[in-house]
Amino acid sequence: MMNHTWKNQYKLSPGTNVTGRWHSKQYKIIKELGFGANGVVYLAKNNNTQVALKMSDNGMSITSEVNVLKSFAKVQGQETLGPSLFDVDDWQVGRGNSRPISFYVMEYIQGPDLLSFLEQKGKSWMPILFLQLLNDLDKLHGSGWIFGDLKPENLIVTGPPPKIRCIDVGGTTIEGRAIKEFTEFYDRGYWGLGSRKAEATYDLFSAAMMMINTAYPKRFKKTTGGIEQLREAIRLKPELHRYERVILKALMGHYPSASQMRSDLLDTISDQPKKDSKPVSKGSRPSQHSTQSPKGNINISRRDFRKKKKKSGWLEFFFIAIVLSVLYGLYIFLKLL
Repeated sequence: MMNHTWKNQYKLSPGTNVTGRWHSKQYKIIKELGFGANGVVYLAKNNNTQVALKMSDNGMSITSEVNVLKSFAKVQGQETLGPSLFDVDDWQVGRGNSRPISFYVMEYIQGPDLLSFLEQKGKSWMPILFLQLLNDLDKLHGSGWIFGDLKPENLIVTGPPPKIRCIDVGGTTIEGRAIKEFTEFYDRGYWGLGSRKAEATYDLFSAAMMMINTAYPKRFKKTTGGIEQLREAIRLKPELHRYERVILKALMGHYPSASQMRSDLLDTISDQPKKDSKPVSKGSRPSQHSTQSPKGNINISRRDFRKKKKKSGWLEFFFIAIVLSVLYGLYIFLKLL
């Protein structure tokens, strides 16, 4: 946990100037944004640009978070899930042999958090934002990182157009290691549904709990725990019924990747969920059952049937894209009124 004596000692007042020891860039503190186990985050200004400045007495923590932000930028391009990194330096407080404070400066992401956005704009936006999140998580996992402390408070919706972004990467962990930070409600270990090993299924469990959280803004306490309590929570909320299959599969660790969870969620939105595919056992041959054509009694091969199904899938995709475009257009129109 963070050393609160350290936090009080270096609590910065608005107007304080922080000058980097090595890069000589100057940042004027505006206000404190928050603090946690690994440091304090301030809203600051540099050359009339608002930034978020995080400082800590834990140099290892700063280095780890900087590496995460660099990885985000390298893998995901210009607009990443996390904030863009601007500067890394030390601040020499006073004179003499006082210990310098490590800090880094990142993009200041503005907007409501995930639950506040859904409360303001309507819960119909929930699946759209989660499709975005799962796409970003898939890229993050592909780079060897697991987000870890995934929760609505760490997610901001910017825009227009609405885009989900993260404001805290302190819990991001290298795949295969133990999760560094977690919040109980979104932690599968707390619910007795898995370990705290950093792997894709850990993040997907948290994503599923956030979907449940959209129907329970104040969350709920663990009683019996396990999948049965969570299943019952889903069934008590009609707005979650449509997504029950996707949520339960994620809670039970049945999605090996974020892209597969995203695919199922997209199918659910289009009202034509895919059937679970069963792996073919080693050495066995796929069956050659025929499927009857809807135009008559002409039998077609499974391969032809799959081609038609794939074509139908593309049509569904374009249909969903059109629906989402209409929703966004309506959103912009209502905002201009």
